[in-house]
Amino acid sequence: MVSRIPDPSSLEPAKLTLSRRRRAALKAIAVLPTMFTLANLLSGFFAIFLASRDPQMKLPFDWSPLTFAVLAVFAGMIFDALDGRIARLTKQTSELGEQLDSFADMVTFGVAPAFIAIMLVDVHIPFLAEGLQDTLIDRAVLVTGGIYCACAALRLARFNVEVKSPAVSDHMSFKGLPSPGAAGTVVSVVLLHEHLLAPFMREHRAIGLETMAETWPLWLSKIGMIIVMLLVAFAMVSRLRYIHVMNRYFRGKASFNSIVLAVVAVLIAAIVPVYAFVIVLVLYALSAPAAWLWYKTVGKKGQSDEMWVADEEGDDGEDDEEETERAG
Repeated sequence: MVSRIPDPSSLEPAKLTLSRRRRAALKAIAVLPTMFTLANLLSGFFAIFLASRDPQMKLPFDWSPLTFAVLAVFAGMIFDALDGRIARLTKQTSELGEQLDSFADMVTFGVAPAFIAIMLVDVHIPFLAEGLQDTLIDRAVLVTGGIYCACAALRLARFNVEVKSPAVSDHMSFKGLPSPGAAGTVVSVVLLHEHLLAPFMREHRAIGLETMAETWPLWLSKIGMIIVMLLVAFAMVSRLRYIHVMNRYFRGKASFNSIVLAVVAVLIAAIVPVYAFVIVLVLYALSAPAAWLWYKTVGKKGQSDEMWVADEEGDDGEDDEEETERAG
């Protein structure tokens, strides 16, 4: 019995269908990292919108608009961490995605935290208004917010210019405080304020104080925000080395002891999540200056300074929020 050989032309429609399906699947995969980057950008936009709302509005869980604005920034940090990893897993990277990620980071980790901090301390219209609407402390807060935004922009631009290698070995530390870490430090202080001082200030308003400026917590908040924003702004543009926590401690296989410690730390943090956010982010922001100070005071003689301070020509890798591998 002679078997019939199928006509090759009869297979072309099936092959063509598979090819189209494959191309459609690849396009869908390529879009996914970009969607996470845009989600980061929109989180920053939503944070600015929430921060501009009336602080006395009734919202779920009896939280203030500023609290939800802080959560929007934290959501942006999550989206920002995922877009780079998804881009690497799907092998869909491009220069367009890299630039888009920097723009998103500038909104969510540059503009949004500064705006939230300014709205927290009830700044009026400095430089333009008169009398109580234009005070020296309000001018200082506004200028400090501008300094923070400028340093965040310089931080992101410097990384885009200096980074040369996407290898994991080149992404174990940062030159200067990463912009997500700086933003997290600022908004965590705002979150602590909303958790501790805001109820106290509402009680003062309820008993007849008509202006927030008559309460000492507001002045304390203004001075505190000026200090925090200045410190993290200068840390972003510094040459101090910050550890890449994800690449150094959470990449590859983890030991059993590491898993146990991580679970215990998460459970302890769940008891007082507000304080845990503040403590972790502030300690991270202070880690590089503290390490540099330790090296200068009690460090071993002959130890290389490059462990704590990056050189001017260094190309320290950025974190997943600012990886060179980005979705196009």
